Amino acid sequence: MPTIVLRTEIAAPIEICFDLSRSIDLHQISTDHTKESAVEGITTGLIGMNEQVTWQATHYGITQRLTSKITAYKRPFYFVDEQQKGAFKSIFHEHKFEEKQGKTLMVDRFQFESPYGILGKIFNFITLKNHLKALLLKRNEVIKFYAESGKWKLILDEKNYIK
Repeated sequence: MPTIVLRTEIAAPIEICFDLSRSIDLHQISTDHTKESAVEGITTGLIGMNEQVTWQATHYGITQRLTSKITAYKRPFYFVDEQQKGAFKSIFHEHKFEEKQGKTLMVDRFQFESPYGILGKIFNFITLKNHLKALLLKRNEVIKFYAESGKWKLILDEKNYIK
């Protein structure tokens, strides 16, 4: 099963990074280039345990839908989203957060299986893994920018983060 692991260091509190990572609104900002939008389930705000969202996006010129559910959750350290319906055979995306020396280390472990047997494996090798990695890197870049610049206040309710 192809696996992508990304580590992103963010100079912001762990709670802000965690909540930006589960923000439907910020996800849509980070995927603007694919015209990805939440069309069913939780379509705005923060997604939580046992909640689902259905995303619609265009990849490789094909409009697709993918329904994802939060299947594990421990704020602000960990959550998992897993595909419930969609073009993939499976998707498992683990999000881990750790405070280190006043910063947050965000670790993504994204595993996926393509359908279509050997043809799917060839497609993974040729293009799909790199395409998905680029999407995740863009997402993390946007999370980092919003968290570090103070723009997180445009996405999250500031009063929940004042200590």
